[in-house]
Amino acid sequence: MAPSSKAIGIIGMGDMGKMYAKTLSDAGWNVNACDLPDKYYDLQKEFETRSKINILPDGHLVSRSSDFIIYSVEAKYIDAVVAAYGPSTKMNAIVGGQTSCKAPEIAAFEKYLPKDVEIISCHSLHGPRVDPRGQPLAIIKHRASHESYLFVQKILSAFGSKIVHLTASEHDRITADTQAVTHAAFLSMGAAWYANGQYPWDIPRYIGGIENVKINITLRIYASKWHVYAGLAILNPYAKRQIRQYAASVTDLYKLMLAGQREELSKRIKSAGAAVFKPDAHRDLLLEDEVLDRFSLGKKPPERVRNNHLSLLAIVDCWWKLGIHPYDHMICSTPLFRLWLGIAEYLFRNPELLDEVIETAIEDDTFRADDLEFTFAARDWSDRVDLGNMDGYREKFEKVQQYFAPRFPEATALGNEMVQTILEHVEKQNEIEE
Repeated sequence: MAPSSKAIGIIGMGDMGKMYAKTLSDAGWNVNACDLPDKYYDLQKEFETRSKINILPDGHLVSRSSDFIIYSVEAKYIDAVVAAYGPSTKMNAIVGGQTSCKAPEIAAFEKYLPKDVEIISCHSLHGPRVDPRGQPLAIIKHRASHESYLFVQKILSAFGSKIVHLTASEHDRITADTQAVTHAAFLSMGAAWYANGQYPWDIPRYIGGIENVKINITLRIYASKWHVYAGLAILNPYAKRQIRQYAASVTDLYKLMLAGQREELSKRIKSAGAAVFKPDAHRDLLLEDEVLDRFSLGKKPPERVRNNHLSLLAIVDCWWKLGIHPYDHMICSTPLFRLWLGIAEYLFRNPELLDEVIETAIEDDTFRADDLEFTFAARDWSDRVDLGNMDGYREKFEKVQQYFAPRFPEATALGNEMVQTILEHVEKQNEIEE
């Protein structure tokens, strides 16, 4: 049970803020929380049955009355929110943030917090609908005593997550490596289907096996809030380079396909695969196609349709070009990254399937028009990120989001089941090998 004299403050009661408040209060901690003033009465009503959660009118009152304050706000607003409430922080308190990008967060803390305040930040590397138990949770000791660091670890142990100790710059580099390109790939798929006026679950060539992962995770992302992905892509100082390289890899591989340059395409793809998937490094992470077939939004065709999997080829090419070793980051990877890495590995560790993909890319034009729109989409997302265009990012995201919205409830439920099943399968493999 938590010490009754200590209180945790949460500024920002969005989905993650509420998840933190509920989990920590259930563990016995007293939680002071707030959001925008116009949400005060709604939040009071929502949490009226939880005696451990005290909803306050604003961040000044939360800051003055709490021993560990967590800012759970959008990354683009962190500077303004800390500027407003940081000076009110309780003397000798500890402050942290739950944003996905630590560079602007730490800068705001250093700029606005009193010098006696300690800084220990955190980041749960999963969404609010994912069970935090066993998932990575980064803790960043930036300006604090060892005693305070142990205190924060005690508080956050309530999540049952795997604690990862990082610096702010290590956090941003790893999240860029594991999330920025992964998100860019799925966002580009959705934008391409939107541009073609396609609902992929209604098209036989997009149903079954790996295709189910692509569809379900794409819809899972577009069913979320745009700022989660925009903040990571635009505000993370390491992310732009990764997203730019992914767009370049998509473009280069598509040009080789169009030109029919089989030998050069094969050499590049297999060189990338050899660099990323070392022969003795890891076993398959994902289920077989036959098992994945049950997670489908549409009716599976009688015969498997060949696909050149440009999106997967480009992710491995991108990792190769940037010298990224994805297995190095498994300890602080998200469920989506583990899925994406898993199906990429499944493709590249199957020589017959990889040769089929190369053959399809050169000889079969079934996906040629779709790949053209996918290439356009990858480059467009990269351009918007390079320009730091939050409004442009939001405009594109919400346009595609609205297009797919009618299928979100079904896709989200199916996607959650798929993620849970696959991750449980991976955990069982780990237990067997240990």
